[in-house]
Amino acid sequence: MLSRLALKNGSAIAAVALRTTAPCVTAAPQKMLISTSTPQMMPNKMPEEGGKVRFGFVPEEWFTFLQKKTGVTGPYVFGTGLIMYLLNKEIYVVGPETVHATVALTMFIYGIKKFGPGIAAWADKQRVEKLERAYVGRNASIAAYEDAIDHEKTEQWRLEARNNLFNARRENVAMRMEIEYRERLQQVAEGVKRKLDYHVELENVKRRLEQQHMVRWIEQNVVKSITPQQEKEIMNNCISNLKSLAVSA
Repeated sequence: MLSRLALKNGSAIAAVALRTTAPCVTAAPQKMLISTSTPQMMPNKMPEEGGKVRFGFVPEEWFTFLQKKTGVTGPYVFGTGLIMYLLNKEIYVVGPETVHATVALTMFIYGIKKFGPGIAAWADKQRVEKLERAYVGRNASIAAYEDAIDHEKTEQWRLEARNNLFNARRENVAMRMEIEYRERLQQVAEGVKRKLDYHVELENVKRRLEQQHMVRWIEQNVVKSITPQQEKEIMNNCISNLKSLAVSA
């Protein structure tokens, strides 16, 4: 009865110690813990390596915790003293259960040493496979996102090129408008020049007709003012001049 009570008390003490001490395994770095959008493909978060232990089952953290307060030999003295205290006060009585526990513990340690590496290798293989499956989806997502980013960059480059194209088209339209404006100015200038030339020519024709009319009118009046006697005298005078010119020649 006392041995069973001691076992229960020992289990309770071990449970309290496990709750109050640090974990016995080393946590994996944050960069190794992957996160995916599909929980069914997300492997369980587990440490990369198991924690260190002493005597095959005592966590290294317990020794580290006690060494800060009692020194290097403190954990060993504490463990030995605890065992001696339990035996001395008959809190734990050695009986058939002790033999059974020793045999069971021996078989347990033998099983760990014998089959532990193979089971650990199998577990590591399963973990690696899960990680590979998870990384396949992750890499596919990363590749898809990179393709989307490249596509977006290409579209942005095209958008910038489109702005340059629009600027070139605006310049072409402005140039065409300027050419059209200058052509219309040239047409207006030519039209005004034609009208001015027409008026100048009209004035010249009008002046020429007036001159011709005036010359004709003067000739007619001059002819009308010459009498037959004057005409005869002028004729004789012309003949005499011709004769004089002929003799001098």
